Amino acid sequence: MQQPSAQAPRVAFITGGAQGLGLGISKHLLDLGWKIAMFDLDADAGEEALSSLSDAQRDRTLFLHGDVAVEADIKLSVQQCVDRFGRIDGLINNAGIANPHAPNIEDLEWDQWQRVINVNLGGAFLATKHATQHLRETGGAIINIASTRAFQSEANTEPYAASKGGIVALTHALAVSLAGEIRVNAIAPGWIEVGDWQKKANKTTPDHSAADKSQHPVGRVGKPEDIAQA
Repeated sequence: MQQPSAQAPRVAFITGGAQGLGLGISKHLLDLGWKIAMFDLDADAGEEALSSLSDAQRDRTLFLHGDVAVEADIKLSVQQCVDRFGRIDGLINNAGIANPHAPNIEDLEWDQWQRVINVNLGGAFLATKHATQHLRETGGAIINIASTRAFQSEANTEPYAASKGGIVALTHALAVSLAGEIRVNAIAPGWIEVGDWQKKANKTTPDHSAADKSQHPVGRVGKPEDIAQA
């Protein structure tokens, strides 16, 4: 197989890339000249995301509809990305069930636990599994979106905290396994104010308290561009 040219525009595959933090990352990379495969469960959000781009940006964007916790969806979408753009240079495992709060442990249902773990942690595994071959060919990189909840928890956040702790562990395991071929790192955001890029399912007026803001050294909650620029 012919190796991708080092001079060709770089390509990122971004899970959860059509809304929220993922959309912020997608737009930032588009501004830097990357081509983007935007994978998301929400087809309407994908259409809205594409309509928000310039014509030139849309030419460099592929929207892929699927569930990150379904292996067939991930496998097909990774291949569609390569068929369209010829390569993958970056994988950003961002898709997740972002509301960290769950019922108390006595009322938490097994299927609720499984869904959060399967999406937040299982999805990162599946995307990495199917993108690794292509990332090896480009000497690419993987960025996993973890959370401060991997290190400090609030009450009734067990599924979310466990999934994000798993992301941290998955990251350092992959970094060792793929050393010398693919760089693997994680970013652990705290509260992020996504503004107009808020997930369609969670459309509410943001109301971050002084306590929320005080958890951050900069004295404010984060913004998508803070994460994208990292």
